[in-house]
This record gives sequence, C-alpha cells and structure tokens, in this order.
Amino acid sequence: MRTLTKELQDAMTPAQAIDILKKGNERFINNLKANRNLLQQVNETSAGQHPFAVILSCIDSRTSAELIFDQGLGDVFSARIAGNILNEDILGSMEFACKVAGSKAVVVLGHTKCGAIKGACDGVELGNLTKLIEKITPAVKSETSTTEDRTSKNSTFVDNVAEINVHLTIDRIRKESPILAEMEKEGAIKIVGGMYNVETGAVDFFE
Repeated sequence: MRTLTKELQDAMTPAQAIDILKKGNERFINNLKANRNLLQQVNETSAGQHPFAVILSCIDSRTSAELIFDQGLGDVFSARIAGNILNEDILGSMEFACKVAGSKAVVVLGHTKCGAIKGACDGVELGNLTKLIEKITPAVKSETSTTEDRTSKNSTFVDNVAEINVHLTIDRIRKESPILAEMEKEGAIKIVGGMYNVETGAVDFFE
C-alpha cells in the first residue's frame, strides 16, 4: 500500500474515503492484510501527514481503528474515548483533521457490548467517569423500544443505546461545528457513523 501524499489526499473524494475503510474492514474480517512496509511509512511520513479520515471510537481494547480498517501509518486520525463520546476538544480535533489537514471523512464508530454504554444504562457513578456517563444518558432516554429490563443485562437494549449514541453524536457534530457542517454541505467531507461487532469484527456503516 502506498503512503498517502498530499496529491493522493487531494484527489480522493469523501465517498472514496469511506470505501477505503469498508474494503479495509473486509480484509480484516477475512484475516487478510494489505502489504505495507511500516518502517518505510515512518520515513515517508516524517516530514508530514495527510490522513484521509478522522475516526472517533471507544477506548475499548478490541476497537483499534487502524486494525479494524487495516490502515497504516499516516492514513487516519484516531480519537479514542470511552463510549466514543463527543466533547469540545475532540470536536476541535475533528475540525483540525478536516479543515487544516485535509481529511475527507468523519466517522463515529460505536461498538457492541460497550462497557461505557452499559454503565450509562445502569446509571453508574464513579469519580470522573460519572460526568462521562452523563454524556451518554440522552441515548439511554432516547431508546424507547425497550420497555422491560432496561439494564446492562439486556444486550439488545445496550446495543440499541450504543447505536443511538452514534446518531446523536453525529447530530451534535453538525450542530456544534459550523465548520464541519459547512464542509459537509459543500461536499468536501462526509460525516458517517457505524457499529463495530466485537464478535464478528465487522463494521456496519450508517450513511
């Protein structure tokens, strides 16, 4: 795989950026890897980077974006935080990635069996984690299809909340970042969500 250059990044469309991630995930779930020389990529990116996407995902040890999408050094910006929540620092990082560094896609990636989502479903309070959990509470309240056993023991409820959390996060990105909203409107970027299945390794994109 070629190391991304400014010319390759400029020529890429947002749709192509998403397609690269989809194909990378296909390789991942089929236990294949693109042939790349990582040491060479270290050398070729030493003077600058030109990632094609910025991915917001959970800190869960099973959800490394570079592995899930089979990407190399210099390919993607990766922001990781429990529950793939949004705050102003992450939003600023996304604006840097797209407006300054030229990325063509913003991906919010949730996942099944998420511990942070389970904590929100159970209303967990624990030190600084409490404030983080509160940011997921709107997704819990928005899940209205489950009327019984609205706890972490109900895996369907948990995964429903995780998916809603992705959609609400995307809504917030568009609402709270006029920069990214305008770029999307102009067709310069795509903002999409997806869910990673920790049992299969597959990512289901929402577009």
